[in-house]
Amino acid sequence: MATKIITISNQKGGVGKTTTAVSLAHYLSKKGRRVLLIDLDPQGQCATSLGMDPEQGTFYLLVISQTSPQEIAFIKKYVRETGREGLTLIPGNQATAQAQANIQEKPISYLKEVVRPFIKDGVDYIVFDTSPSVGGLQERAIWASDLLILPSATEFASLDSVAKTIQTLQVLRAEKGWKGGLLGILPTFFDDKTRESRNSLNDLQRDFGEKVFAPIHNATVLRECWAAGKTIFEYAPQSRACQEYEAFASLVNKY
Repeated sequence: MATKIITISNQKGGVGKTTTAVSLAHYLSKKGRRVLLIDLDPQGQCATSLGMDPEQGTFYLLVISQTSPQEIAFIKKYVRETGREGLTLIPGNQATAQAQANIQEKPISYLKEVVRPFIKDGVDYIVFDTSPSVGGLQERAIWASDLLILPSATEFASLDSVAKTIQTLQVLRAEKGWKGGLLGILPTFFDDKTRESRNSLNDLQRDFGEKVFAPIHNATVLRECWAAGKTIFEYAPQSRACQEYEAFASLVNKY
């Protein structure tokens, strides 16, 4: 299969982007796919959630031109095995923020170009986890993607950020020639006992219809995964959270 690039993005923090990116990447690898997870968030939480140390692999990925075999080989030294078959990681840390500042003048296609060596290696999926910052790196990650997944907490404050992110997609398509598309919106932190959460989900479903995935319920076990350095599929395979992420990821696996 041709390499698919999936970006997990939202202009608001605290909506479950990293949990979604890591869970999706691990699920796809469990299904026999070769998956490269790239952490574009300066917090470096992809590594942490997988029980690994944040590193500046993303920084080098973004600032080294990769115009020679030696430079490409140097970058590939920062591809880390995660201990999960088929799943590798380019970890990030605070240095990623410096790289974002350095690429402001780069073309919108810049990130698509820097991952081309990995596409040539034949990975099935590249998954980008992004920071909530607007423009710069996030914008280039969206443009590089074939598919965008937009996690959104089921609270009123998050609905505005969904609208703003959708606006960004429209601008990228109309003005920058983006060829990708919105795969769907993933409601997160859903609590069916609270009116705000129910109303927020209803609003998403009203506005986006079939583009809205089934919600991920708020669950303590998802936070416990981080402390354990394990994904939900490893830490609590019998939990509702695991079943919900599995159902979501199985839909993505069809693309």
